[in-house]
Amino acid sequence: MPEDENKKSWLPKINFNKRILKKQIRQVEGATIRHTHKFITKRLDSVREAQRHIITWVLIVGILISATGLQLMWFRQNYKLDTGTIGGVYAEAVLGPIETLNPLFAKTSAEQSAGYLLFSNLVRYDKTGHLGYDVAKNIKTNNEKTVYTVMIRDDIKWHDGQKLTVNDIDFTIGLIKNPNVRTSIEGWSGIGVKVIDDYNIEFNLNSPYSAFEHLLNFPILPRHILKDVMPSGIRENSFSNNPIGSGPFKFNFYQDVDLKTGHKIVYLEKNTEYYKGQAKIDKFQLHSYSTVEEIRRSIINGEVNAAADLYPVDLKNIDKNKYNTESNPVNIGVYAILNTTNGPLQDVSLRRALQVGTDTDGIRADLPITTPSLDLPVINSQLSGDLPKAPRFDLDAANKTLNDLGWVLNAAGLREKADSQLKLKVVTVKNSELERVLEIVTGQWRALGIAVETSVIDPDDKAQNLVQNILQPRSFDVLLYRLNIGADPDVYAYWHSSQATAQGFNFSNYSNVISDDALLSARVRFDPVLRNAKYLTFSRQWLSDVPAIGLYQSTAQYISTKNVDSVNDENILISSIDRYATVLDWTVGSRSVYKTP
Repeated sequence: MPEDENKKSWLPKINFNKRILKKQIRQVEGATIRHTHKFITKRLDSVREAQRHIITWVLIVGILISATGLQLMWFRQNYKLDTGTIGGVYAEAVLGPIETLNPLFAKTSAEQSAGYLLFSNLVRYDKTGHLGYDVAKNIKTNNEKTVYTVMIRDDIKWHDGQKLTVNDIDFTIGLIKNPNVRTSIEGWSGIGVKVIDDYNIEFNLNSPYSAFEHLLNFPILPRHILKDVMPSGIRENSFSNNPIGSGPFKFNFYQDVDLKTGHKIVYLEKNTEYYKGQAKIDKFQLHSYSTVEEIRRSIINGEVNAAADLYPVDLKNIDKNKYNTESNPVNIGVYAILNTTNGPLQDVSLRRALQVGTDTDGIRADLPITTPSLDLPVINSQLSGDLPKAPRFDLDAANKTLNDLGWVLNAAGLREKADSQLKLKVVTVKNSELERVLEIVTGQWRALGIAVETSVIDPDDKAQNLVQNILQPRSFDVLLYRLNIGADPDVYAYWHSSQATAQGFNFSNYSNVISDDALLSARVRFDPVLRNAKYLTFSRQWLSDVPAIGLYQSTAQYISTKNVDSVNDENILISSIDRYATVLDWTVGSRSVYKTP
């Protein structure tokens, strides 16, 4: 027992007073709450505040990063440029046939296209429609404007590596002037040629001719290949199927795809040593078709990526979302040419009645594209100042003139005079545009009570023979026809009385002393003001005499797929073939490149 008591004596004595214990618990609890509030609750508010600041800064930084990114993207886009792809194959549909690749004999659009791409000319029209140098480097004339000295470039090579010199030019002109060659190029009769040295050649004229430089726009053939060929055999020579030129593209081979339809493909490749630089496209394919409808189908079916030689009416069913379509005015006039020496049209008053009774605005409004008007025997833009204008359409005035002339309406609504019916034979050539215009014009004339007989001639049909059966004998009263006016307003060949022959192009047999004098005088005038005055005089007389009625200025249609960059509305064309003035820059496909800031 004593031992147990001793063990308990050293333990601390615990006071279990409930009141004191509760007080102590409350003190501990209070201290705990104070510490919790001080070190946790208050700091949670700080955390929330810090969190709000962090989120705000994160948002600000995110906005700054996004803005910076957008700015970088904008700058990148600002210095990026979509441009055409270098290389590729350009396949173009053109109207054939192709019977020769010798440009001296080119007649169809397909043959002329091949000639432009394969051969060089002394001069050519640029993309602004102005005459510019090609092989020629400089042209000088004497004071009398009868001697032209042409200096050519010294860096031109034929596709076989030989250098081109003025001997090639002299040789080519000799072929053009030789009647045994039977070339389609005219205008060189009576012009002398003299070689000065390898790079200078002289042309001598019998009298001044203000439009002479336009004659220099002819293709040059290689003398070293053809010099031993008889002139009469040039056309049939193998050169016509395997040509050597000096143009931007070289001949590779050709393929007869369909002998029945005449579909032929001429394969060309770019000339890497071309003196004006290399083309951007590597290969050029010319697809020749015999009809415009085949051309239209070829691009829709994907056989080609571009098509020329279409008419305005052929654009109606083209999907503008899939294809680019261009319609460029060309210096070709569409006229109703009146035979002034045949039947009732010998009477100028009757011709004037037709003139005022033809609604040319209505004709142009019926065409599916915007077509420039054409009142004059030249393109309206070729003259300046106070241009004469054709009288406005006036149906009542036309009927009154016909009545005054004694051509009165009979019971059938047709005009007669002394038991003779007023009847006109109207002829045109086969093509969708002219055939549509023929319907409109003859419809207007029938509304005047004139009996009209129409005839459509296929120029490719040798049995119909347009030239021998229609044009040379002037076997028509009215010829609805295109006249190629060209870059210069010299229309002497169409309207001077000396050209009213079987071999001439004055199809109306027009003759007037004032007109003849103005046309002759304009040819020898070099001052643009004086030339303009002469052509204004001629145009006024022409409008008064009415040897023809100007209907509208023709246009050239071009279609291409969306990935093609070639012909556009900035190109000013003298003829459709001048679309190739920018061929070095044509591309297929596109890519993005960075511009220099």
